[in-house]
Amino acid sequence: MTRSLVVKVTAGSDAPERCSQAFTVASIAVASGVDVSLWLTGESAWFALPGRAAEFTLPESAPLTDLLDAVLAGGRVTLCTQCAARRSIGPDDVIEGVRIAGAAVFVSEALADGTQALVY
Repeated sequence: MTRSLVVKVTAGSDAPERCSQAFTVASIAVASGVDVSLWLTGESAWFALPGRAAEFTLPESAPLTDLLDAVLAGGRVTLCTQCAARRSIGPDDVIEGVRIAGAAVFVSEALADGTQALVY
C-alpha cells in the first residue's frame, strides 16, 4: 500500500518557522515520491497569490517559492474556501495549479486509507 501525506499549514509570516517547516516537509515528501496534498489555511492562505511566497524570508531555510513550486510540480496545493473568502481571494487570483476547496475535501483526504495528516 502506498502512503499519502496531507499537510495543513495554518501559519504564515506570523509564525515563520512553523510555516517553513510545513512547506519543507511537504516538498521533501514530494521529492521522496510520496503523494502529497498541501493545504493553505489561515495566514498561509496569502501564499496562494502570485508573488507572495517570494516576500517570505527565514534565515537558514529554503526559499518558500522553491518549496511551493516543488509541491505544485509533484503534488497538490489547496487553498481553504473559507480562508480565501475571508481574504477576498477568488479562483482567478491564485497561482496556476492551486485549487480552492473546503473542509469536506480536507476531511476526505485526511481520512483516506494509508494517509498521514500533519497540521502546522
